[in-house]
Amino acid sequence: MQNKGLIKTFAILFGLVSLYSISFSFSTASVEKKARQYAENKVTDTNDGRLLAKYERQYLDSVANDTNLYFNLFSYNQIKKKAVNLGLDLKGGINAILQVSVRDILIGLSQDSQNPIFRKALDAATKEQTNSNRPYLEIFFDEFDKLSDGKTLLSDPDIFGNRSLHERINNSVPEDKVKEEIRKEVDNSIATAYRVIRTRIDKFGVVQPKIQRIGTSGRIAIELPGARDIERIEKLLQSTAELQFWEAYSGQELSQFFAQANSVVAEMMKKENASEEETKDTVNTDEANLLDEPEEVQTEENLFKYLKFYGGNSSIIGSAAVSDTATVNKFLNMPSVRAKLPASMRYVKFLWGAKPNKNTEEINLYAIKGNAKDKAPIQGDVIDDAVQDFQITGEPQVSMTMNSNGRSKWAKMTTENVGKFVAVVLDNYVYTAPVVNEPITGGRTAISGNFTIEEAKDLANVLKAGKLPAKAHIIQSEVVGASLGEESIHKSVISFALALLLVLLWMIFYYGTAGVFADFSLLVNILFIAGIMTAFGFVLTLPGIAGIILTMGMSVDANVIIFERIKEELNSGLGLKAAVNKGFSLKGALMAIIDANVTTLFTGIILYMFGTGPVKGFALTLIIGILTSLFTAIFVSRLQIDWWIEKGKALTFNTPITKNWFKNFDFNFLRQRKFAYILSGSIIVLGLISLFTNGLNYGVDFVGGRSYVVAFEQAPSPTEVARSLKKVFGDAPEVKTYGSQNRLKITTKYKIEEEGEQVDNEIKKVLFEGLKPFLPEGADLAGFTSGTQNQSYGIMHSIKVEPTIADDIKTAAGWAIFGSLLIVFLYILFRFKKWQFSFGAVAALFHDVMMVLAIFSITYKWMPFDMEVGQSFIAAL
Repeated sequence: MQNKGLIKTFAILFGLVSLYSISFSFSTASVEKKARQYAENKVTDTNDGRLLAKYERQYLDSVANDTNLYFNLFSYNQIKKKAVNLGLDLKGGINAILQVSVRDILIGLSQDSQNPIFRKALDAATKEQTNSNRPYLEIFFDEFDKLSDGKTLLSDPDIFGNRSLHERINNSVPEDKVKEEIRKEVDNSIATAYRVIRTRIDKFGVVQPKIQRIGTSGRIAIELPGARDIERIEKLLQSTAELQFWEAYSGQELSQFFAQANSVVAEMMKKENASEEETKDTVNTDEANLLDEPEEVQTEENLFKYLKFYGGNSSIIGSAAVSDTATVNKFLNMPSVRAKLPASMRYVKFLWGAKPNKNTEEINLYAIKGNAKDKAPIQGDVIDDAVQDFQITGEPQVSMTMNSNGRSKWAKMTTENVGKFVAVVLDNYVYTAPVVNEPITGGRTAISGNFTIEEAKDLANVLKAGKLPAKAHIIQSEVVGASLGEESIHKSVISFALALLLVLLWMIFYYGTAGVFADFSLLVNILFIAGIMTAFGFVLTLPGIAGIILTMGMSVDANVIIFERIKEELNSGLGLKAAVNKGFSLKGALMAIIDANVTTLFTGIILYMFGTGPVKGFALTLIIGILTSLFTAIFVSRLQIDWWIEKGKALTFNTPITKNWFKNFDFNFLRQRKFAYILSGSIIVLGLISLFTNGLNYGVDFVGGRSYVVAFEQAPSPTEVARSLKKVFGDAPEVKTYGSQNRLKITTKYKIEEEGEQVDNEIKKVLFEGLKPFLPEGADLAGFTSGTQNQSYGIMHSIKVEPTIADDIKTAAGWAIFGSLLIVFLYILFRFKKWQFSFGAVAALFHDVMMVLAIFSITYKWMPFDMEVGQSFIAAL
């Protein structure tokens, strides 16, 4: 083998880098185990998942920025970011697709136009989109053209040719240019919604969130593994962005209040700590010290421990670490602290900055002059336009223009606050709070600050979006409770370990020493996959683990083909070294291995392109596994075999037991073709009949609906549960046992056509009421929907898919199957230059697909386990 030294060096370096990458996962697991022990020592009832989660978070926050971890080099936050990125099906959390309402954006752009043609076009587009995967905006344009028949124009003053858009959209502009301008405005609004949602998620503090736009459809995909407060997240994602202008206090004005607040907090915490010490005295010392609390937890508690108060003539009151903001909020909102405010300041609102400071990684605190109605003097709907430009000094700034109403309000506010501060607030975060140097009466003003060009552009887009009511609602979501995530990890580890053990033992049993070499290559392959997944921040999901297990089989499969080819050459009388060279050559086994892996690689890419959510995880690990397994099976195995031969040792590629296995094996498969034709033909014909009569058991991701996995303390009867739920849902939902007998999977289409957070909450309440007879006495809705660890009852997993996106998922699944068949056809045609070979291979694959569909259609109604057809089913095909 050529370049042996280079390959060996690369393999060793790659292995060391992979070990370094995955070591952070072990360090993270160690810290989280300590957090779990700390929480268990703090509570009396270890089944109280919500209280456990609270104390776990408390411990992890205390070490979040402590650099004494991992050989005193990193903090918990740092090693967490470098650890393997677990998907929500392993860690719990929420995976959602949000649809930004293009309809609402258009209504906002038109300034709530009541033009009948415009309104009819909106209604028609909304109706058609439920059965189409085309963008809403393009459907609207088609419907408007059809209804207007050229007599009503988009640029009419009572539609988009209004005052705010008149410079770019008017009757002198051709309709195609008008449409282009509207497309730009809609895209900017969606981009702004994406940035706002990303800021919200970042502020929520979820580690390793994944947020991305899906093309130009107005959809935003979000995955938040490890998120616990699902209801809060759903509100966070779906609430409309709100831009406000407030007057702000200086730190100097609040100096006396903060001094008094600090004293109140210190006194209160002293009493609380004294009470805790009395409780601790009753606990066994050894048990209490099982896990020492971090040193800072035991120091004197007061407000200024968490907040750096400045007190100068600046709008920045103080700053705090991001992890401490919740604590500061709690202290400042305590009635005993608020009581120290002067009467003139009783409505003050304390808000945080939009982003941490670059140097200190701390976030600024501002004091807003609130009022009894909590209504800002100026709202975002007064902004006509906002653009990023530059100051005279060359620093980026944001220039904005207000409408007539805004001009008068802005002039009044700036006149009354010369020498004072005015804050620009979006979603209760302060973007900037500059001093007013002089009254601004022209309705044009500039916001300067420590901006980069990109940040100034973002802020300009945020300001422009203030007048656009672009709502976002969840059209697809999957929520996995922490308990189910832990259970998934446990089962995955067992299945992975069993699969690995069986493969390792079989290879040694059948091939002897050569099997040991193949096993070592397999372990190196797994190390490489784990290293790549961790180093590049790829998400490991449950289907992803299935992909790794499948890769294990493919990895040793390559070695099996090579070893069998070598055995053939040995049996023909060739020497060991020459037989090995022949086996590892392109004319030997390599070309067959490359062909098999390339076609699988292409289908993996197709699946990654068309799949969504966890299915992408399967495709990703499959793609990585194919590339790494080719390297390890061909090069790592060859290095070991060459090393063994150079030592002068014999290698037989079998054991005494398996030496003569399959040696004289002779079975004429083609002689049995008539029987095979009759058998498979009968199954396919019956399957086609069943497909047209019974159909398939489509999951909610293909037909829309809501599905819940609910745990019970006692195993209920699915029939009785369905009967009880029929009373509250109107129609009986589908109820099946899911895994163990005390878990049920409940699927319903109740109100799936209706949108909004209120509807989602209503469904949960209705489900809770219907299941109440089967839940323990004293069960409440909060416990039922909490999804915490050690959960004995309640929702462990939920999926919601609206019909609009369900059609898109089904269409994508069809394209995935068609694309896979086409890519196999084209590759074989390219390799062998005969269309007959391609046709035969694709016909065989199509036959296999039809057999699987037939069996699923015929048997799903009476099989004791779930045979649902969803995205994972497509991945398997």
